[in-house]
Order: sequence, then C-alpha cells, then structure tokens
Amino acid sequence: METLVKLKSAGREFEVEILARQGREVRARVDGRELSVTVDRLADGSAILSLEGRRFRIVGARRKDAILVAVGPRTFDFLPAESGARRVRPGLAAPEITAPMPGKILKVLVKDGDPVSAGQALVVIEAMKMETTLAAESDAIVKRVCVAPGDTIDHGAVLIELSPAADSSKLQSAPAVR
Repeated sequence: METLVKLKSAGREFEVEILARQGREVRARVDGRELSVTVDRLADGSAILSLEGRRFRIVGARRKDAILVAVGPRTFDFLPAESGARRVRPGLAAPEITAPMPGKILKVLVKDGDPVSAGQALVVIEAMKMETTLAAESDAIVKRVCVAPGDTIDHGAVLIELSPAADSSKLQSAPAVR
C-alpha cells in the first residue's frame, strides 16, 4: 500500500508515504525516514498516537481536500501529493455532513433548500479550542439543517442532510407540453 500526501505545518512541508497498515499499526515514511506508529482510537473520536516511546492525543477533521490533524496546540494539514484538479464525480459524494469530533456549533452557513457547490463551507464547529469549517464534498441541495449555533454535538452527529443537486440539463431537455 502506498499513499502519498503532503504534510504542512508551521510553513514547512513534508512528504508522507503510508507504507502499510495492519490493525492499530501504521508504517510510514516521512521525508525519507521510516516510522512505525500505533493508533488507539478513543470513544470521543480522538486517538492516542504512540511514536518512539511517546504518546500524543490527536484529533482529525476533513476539510475540503485536506485532513486537518491537531496534536496539542499544533495543527497539520494532510493534502494529496498530486495537486491536479479534483476528480469530478457524478451524483452526491456524501449525503450527510457529520461531526468529526465532539464540539459546539459556532455558525450554520446554509439553510434548508439552499443549493451548494463542492467545497462550499456549510457549518463551523469548535472543538478543542480550534475552529473547523466543514464543506460540501459535491454539488448538492441542503435537505435539512439538523443543528443551530450554540448546539453541543457528539462525534458522528448528523449536522446537515444533503440531496443530489438538480441536473439542469435534464430540465432543459424535457419536451414542451402543448
């Protein structure tokens, strides 16, 4: 297994290659240095990462085309190594926007019935003193907003339900009724 990503932190960029995953064990190469880590997932959505005898509590969240990982006060963005254009996928990529970790709703940026575009910000949450904006993964229509600013949320809670975007080409090609 080889997954290649770029890791960005504090203005520095690293190349990360996932070599193998088996259960809790992950082998990776970071800028040419091979590492072996153990990841123990916790019930609240965070995890404990063990590396070279040290343990770190980590929290992750998907953000547009990246994964944001917080380790204590530091944050890291994991990005696809190839900076080519996003693959266009027909249909709905994800029918729900769910909480990647427990936290509090700061802002809801859409309402029921709103059309949204891939990458558009939908909701802002606060978790572990860090703001995270969750975005649509594909074009869609907001079917139902399930939360409001100030709500406390659990890991995995459904925040927004989406339905497929209307395909305007089908609407235009419908035969006229006379």
